[in-house]
Amino acid sequence: MNSNKYIGMDLHSQTIQAAVINDTGKVILESTIATEASAVLDFIGGVQGILHVAFEEGIHAAWLYDLLRTRVAQVMACDPRQLPHHKGENRNDKVDARQLAEWLRLGGVLKAVYHHPTGLRTLRELVRSYTTLVGDTTQVMGRVKAIYRARAIPTPGTRVYSPRSRDAWLNQLREPGVRRRTEWLYQQLDTLLLLRRDARKAMIAESQKHPAYKVLRSIPTLGPVRMAVIQTPHRFRTNRKLWTYVGLAVVSQSTANHRFVQGQLTRSRKPALILGLNRNHNHALKEIFKGAAATAVAKSGPLHEFYARQLAAGQSTEIARVMVARKLATIVLTLWKRGERFNAEHLKPQAA
Repeated sequence: MNSNKYIGMDLHSQTIQAAVINDTGKVILESTIATEASAVLDFIGGVQGILHVAFEEGIHAAWLYDLLRTRVAQVMACDPRQLPHHKGENRNDKVDARQLAEWLRLGGVLKAVYHHPTGLRTLRELVRSYTTLVGDTTQVMGRVKAIYRARAIPTPGTRVYSPRSRDAWLNQLREPGVRRRTEWLYQQLDTLLLLRRDARKAMIAESQKHPAYKVLRSIPTLGPVRMAVIQTPHRFRTNRKLWTYVGLAVVSQSTANHRFVQGQLTRSRKPALILGLNRNHNHALKEIFKGAAATAVAKSGPLHEFYARQLAAGQSTEIARVMVARKLATIVLTLWKRGERFNAEHLKPQAA
């Protein structure tokens, strides 16, 4: 009869430290294997039983998850920020692997990082390529302006980047070395802009292959870049789960919640202290919804009207923007699950 085996793996660029424990928590096997597909599969094939595997989320996590998900009963990439490490303990690779296996056996200790085993990996990589190129382009443009600003040459707007007016700008640089460096930066900028255009075309073409594209593109301010990060809406049971994951959940703190009044235990009416939004979240998604909300409040449309209603109700500008972002997240989750397109009815007055 097959028994459960729990495998903890501590991943490194060249080696993986693995520990296997049984249902009673006894370590039955420890091994150091190469960070290679064949070595991992040989190790897994040599362990008998119903296999459960855990490792920390990191650079190798997606590769190992895809490698093992069809070969074991359970595979979990866990959030290293949520691991219950104890300060002051001696730590090494063996200890880490054993603890991962033990926490997996106990259940409910490890917090899984979501990995979606569908054909969205191509789209995600194309989005990453595009966003990286956008960041590189912005960095080069900042370097160009910094050269002129350092010489008290004002550079308002974007004309300083225009190929038609570059000679006039370069003629203001008297130092040969500085002029040459700026010319190289312009060449780098031109190359990045071409790559960025090609990456955007490839990203949009790939996104159009997926059924959710038309649904999400119907939502105002949610462009092809912003729609590609959430892999599936079904991982979030409610909109509040998505708010927490995105970083739009309000964190509050209360104390002395009950008191005795005339001998009766009564709940205190003391208001909770609002500490702000939750810090443990997906930073990319938060930037997506914050950016979409900023675009929405700056343009006329149903989302801007929703924003105006929040201001009229007495909300501050900052809180109203958060409510727009939360409303966008709710609409995305609802429409994606239903397969429906956006209409203004989704913005009738109700809780954001």
